[in-house]
Amino acid sequence: MDDLLTVFGSSHIMGLDQILCSLLMSFVLSSVFATVYYKTFQSLSYSRAFVQTMILGSMIVCMLIMAIGNNLARGLGILGTLAIIRFRTPIRDPRDMIFLFASLATGIACGAATYGVAIVGTICINIAALALHWSPFASRRDYEGLLRFLMPTSSNAASRVQGVLQECCAAFYLIAMREASQGDMVEYSYQVRLIDPSYQAEIIEKLHALEDVTEANLLMQRTTVEL
Repeated sequence: MDDLLTVFGSSHIMGLDQILCSLLMSFVLSSVFATVYYKTFQSLSYSRAFVQTMILGSMIVCMLIMAIGNNLARGLGILGTLAIIRFRTPIRDPRDMIFLFASLATGIACGAATYGVAIVGTICINIAALALHWSPFASRRDYEGLLRFLMPTSSNAASRVQGVLQECCAAFYLIAMREASQGDMVEYSYQVRLIDPSYQAEIIEKLHALEDVTEANLLMQRTTVEL
C-alpha cells in the first residue's frame, strides 16, 4: 500500500527557487542551442518561429517534468492531455528535428533537476555541431546551386554545354527538362556544385556565349531570413 501511495500519491513539491532555477536554466541552455543553430544554418528557408519554438518548447517540457515529478497518475494524465493536441507542422530537414529534440531533452534534464547532465550535454552537442559545420563534410554545400537555361528543341549545343559545365563544376546533374515557349524551347535545370565560388559569373558568361543558349541563370544555395 505504501508503494502504491508513493507512485500514485502527491509528488514532491519543489520550492519556488528551484522552479525558477530550472526554468531559467532551460531558457539559457536552449538559447545556446538556438544560437548555434542560427550560426550554422545552411538551408534555404530560415524560420524565426522555429528558433523561438526551440526555446519555448524546452521551457514547457521543463515545466511538465516538474509538474509530473515521480507521480505516475499525474504523468498519465498529462500524457493523455498531450495526445489530444495534434502537431501537423512538417519538419523537412532532419537537422532541424535534431536541434528541436536536443532543446526538449535539455528541458527534460532541467525539469528533473539534473543540471549537470543538461549543462555537459549542451556543451558537448553544440561543440559537435560546430565541428561538423566547419568540417570538410559541410564546406561543399557553399558552392551548390540550381542552374537553368533555355535551348531550342532542335539545337545541337548539348555537347558544348557539357563542356562548360565540366570546366566550371566539380559535379552536375540534370534534374528537370520541360517545354517552354509553346514547345519551341526546352528549359534545362541542373543541380551543380562549382569548383570555386568565383565561377558563378563565369559559367553564366560562357553559357550566354553559346549560340543556342538563352536566359541562363544560376541560383546559389544561400541562407534566407524570414521577413
